[in-house]
Amino acid sequence: MDAKLTDHPLWGGYPRPGEPAAVHSCYYQQASNDRDVAQLWAYVDDLSYAPGTMARLHVNTTASTFDIVVYRDGAKKQTVFQQKQVAGHFHQTPLDCSINGCGWPVALEFTIGDNWDSGGYVIELTATAPDGAALHYDHVFLVRPNKGPKKDRLLLVAATGTWTAYNDWGGSNHYEGIIGKASDQFSPILSLDRPYARGFVKLPADAPRVPLRHAPEMGAPVRYPHMEYAYNNGYSKKYASAGWASYERDYVHWLENAGYTVDIIAEQDLQYRPDIISDYSCLTFIGHNEYWSWEMRDTIDAYVDNGGNIARFAGNFLWQIRLQDEGRTQVCYKYIARAQDPFYNSDQSRLTTNCWDAPEIGRPGAKTFGLSGTRGIYAGWGGCNPRGAGGFTIYRPDHWVFKDCDFYYGDILGAQSKLFGYEVDGVDHIIKDGLPEATGSDGAPDNLLILALGLASLYEADHNNGLPLFIGSEDAEFVATTLHGKATPDLVDHYKRGSGMIALFERGRGCVFTAGTCEWGTGLKDGDRQVEQATKNVLNRFMSTNRQC
Repeated sequence: MDAKLTDHPLWGGYPRPGEPAAVHSCYYQQASNDRDVAQLWAYVDDLSYAPGTMARLHVNTTASTFDIVVYRDGAKKQTVFQQKQVAGHFHQTPLDCSINGCGWPVALEFTIGDNWDSGGYVIELTATAPDGAALHYDHVFLVRPNKGPKKDRLLLVAATGTWTAYNDWGGSNHYEGIIGKASDQFSPILSLDRPYARGFVKLPADAPRVPLRHAPEMGAPVRYPHMEYAYNNGYSKKYASAGWASYERDYVHWLENAGYTVDIIAEQDLQYRPDIISDYSCLTFIGHNEYWSWEMRDTIDAYVDNGGNIARFAGNFLWQIRLQDEGRTQVCYKYIARAQDPFYNSDQSRLTTNCWDAPEIGRPGAKTFGLSGTRGIYAGWGGCNPRGAGGFTIYRPDHWVFKDCDFYYGDILGAQSKLFGYEVDGVDHIIKDGLPEATGSDGAPDNLLILALGLASLYEADHNNGLPLFIGSEDAEFVATTLHGKATPDLVDHYKRGSGMIALFERGRGCVFTAGTCEWGTGLKDGDRQVEQATKNVLNRFMSTNRQC
């Protein structure tokens, strides 16, 4: 892929004069409606499939035929389906495909085998263009487990709502986009009937994560290496924020190599197939876990009340979404919810797609997972504590979560892996007798026990070091306005300082553990022994019968 993306026929964007293109331009992959441009794209008709059901593959290509290989992307690669010389066809793609879908017809159907283990499955498509160019595209889907008791098995809930929110293929996601009068606004409505952007399914091992690995020198300008890498190597600028390749894949590989058996479902399955989780004593989450519907939360809350356990190694629990079209359309108005979401100020205001702590929703995020993004957020990237510790400071080293980790009070967990970031969850708290305690002012459970914490910020300070900021003050102003109706300097100052935490609490007959960071998986991938031991302590306890917090 060319380094200068705006020169490539399959990339679009609108460079903003005077700003670094890698950070501030909306560049994205797209299908060309010129049949002379060599291309190969695809998507499937669902996020997850049950064994024995039919998957439908929608393909758009200028090649006369394509080959397909499907494999389970676990610690051991298992090829389950392949076919050569499938007829290829070129199709027009609407400009609003990010919102209303691509509308390509089905090119191939294949049956999910009854013997296919639950997991993440990668579709590899290859073809030869009329001019001889080699074409390649990768997609991913999940195979969910059959119903029935699952003794000694984990259930991973993939953060597919967040995958959708960040997927910028076709031009728009919940962050940037090509809608509005000037074709420069994000889209509150996103279709799943489109390909995943490059980097969501596969990534090079050396692709930078968001948290800075090395502290910037004194006076250095703020940099965002992952976006610079994306721009220069032809990846989505959001590759490090969401997707199978960045989070779930590495976690599954670690789990299986560590001897665990793990099944997988999509987040949307919590809404449309809530009974599926009752077969498990422990649900687990990894990575960036930001977008949830009301119904998804209902499913999790009921599961815990009835004795289920949550092992959440994930951060940034923040936005409510609504699903439409049986889950194929995702809605989240976010910052403009009070101005444009039709549910706001209606008899269904609680379903407004704002942050969970908004008064009109009345369901603080901390009530489900103990922590919330509104009192945490950015760490270790840009101008948000770029020289921070990079890990969690341990306050309660004798807790069972840290058994055999050899921690002392004040030690740092995960500093070398920079697992603290890039978005983290916390709650309002005080330090009493050298130990953190939740105040409960933001909906945190009364029995929340904070084991470790670190510093975060909703505010990117400007040191005038030569480059424009990516984060700035917008999020601190948003939280102040959402919770208080205004963003006065005092309120912005109040909310600009946040935290990330490791915490747990009991509710009903179950227990919720949260390591509130997006990057916990980097510690596992790097082989950090303390991170691995703490992870095993939580999983092993929660998979055991009648073991609570």
